[in-house]
Amino acid sequence: MVLALTVCGAVVVLVLVGLFLFGLRRRLIQRSGGTFDCSLRWDVSTDPDTSGKGWSYGVARYNGDRIEWYRVFSYAIRPRRVLERSRIEVAGRRLPEGEEELALLSDAVILACVHQGTRLELAMSEDALTGFLAWLEAAPPGQRVNVA
Repeated sequence: MVLALTVCGAVVVLVLVGLFLFGLRRRLIQRSGGTFDCSLRWDVSTDPDTSGKGWSYGVARYNGDRIEWYRVFSYAIRPRRVLERSRIEVAGRRLPEGEEELALLSDAVILACVHQGTRLELAMSEDALTGFLAWLEAAPPGQRVNVA
């Protein structure tokens, strides 16, 4: 009986520590500001896939001329993807369709992009999209920006 209580107590403590670390990591990412919720689908085909597969929920952070994208459900301290402003080309935007509506946040807009030859899709709120496009267009003089 004592062993069962000890094991249950240890499991509860481990779960609480895990949840605390998730929260601490997110606070550290958001500490410097300039963050927004952003789902990402990497290396997609040219035809829109509305099955909802391949989307990863994350947090993106502006860092100078780069966007650093972190998975939400991860303990990694480093960003999973880094997108450089000068290498992002916007191919278009659309609203979620079909099962995508269930896989993404309720107010998401999907932005189709190309980064260094890799097609990707970013899903974010309308406000975050406005900020993202403004950030793209605010590139320093001499850098090419392709916004459709």
